[in-house]
Amino acid sequence: MMHGLTDIWVYLARDPLFGLTLTVLAYLAADVVYRRLKMHPLANPVLWSVVVLGLVLAGTGISYDRYFQGAQFIHVLLGPATVALAVPLYRALNMLRSGWPGVAVALLASVLVASLGAIGLGIAFGAGDTTVASLAPKSVTTPIAMGISERIGGLPSLTAVLVILTGILGAVLGPSVLNALGVRNPRARGIALGAAAHGIGTARAFNESPEAGYAASLAMGGAGVLTAVVLPILW
Repeated sequence: MMHGLTDIWVYLARDPLFGLTLTVLAYLAADVVYRRLKMHPLANPVLWSVVVLGLVLAGTGISYDRYFQGAQFIHVLLGPATVALAVPLYRALNMLRSGWPGVAVALLASVLVASLGAIGLGIAFGAGDTTVASLAPKSVTTPIAMGISERIGGLPSLTAVLVILTGILGAVLGPSVLNALGVRNPRARGIALGAAAHGIGTARAFNESPEAGYAASLAMGGAGVLTAVVLPILW
């Protein structure tokens, strides 16, 4: 029996679709736990999916390149998923019309603090120019951040990792920080999560309420555009 299971495992590990299957199963399992824990921020399914996948790859000795041969099918959908946020963005147009001055100030402040803060911390800790350039766009969604990183001399692959970590931390810690600060308005919470934690923060905002999710989508898109315009000039 054990010999048969070993043969099956070897076959699956060599199949390009293994990475895709493993990723989907890890996320579905993490999402079930997340919902059973009433969507607690620390149970964020993206965070625990990454942890599970890392442990499986480390424990089985499967290389990341082999895993990514299958997982790249999900990676390809990142761009279309970002574009699909145009739907909730459209639903947030009324919000933008009625409160655009406040939204504009909030997004500009978010972009400046996120970019200058990342650059300042990188320099303070002695990071090289390439690393600092990779850090600078960490608070916007991955496709935009990678493009900005490449333009200003960073490493898009490193930027992608930093963007994901930023999104996870923002989604996990953001709601607690907003609660501690007494921020209850769903629009304000959505804008904060979308601007600071991009797609993962936006997903978290939708878990709170549709209004927060629409505001987060607006903030995520606006922060991405502003960063793409402002950061290369600052750099």
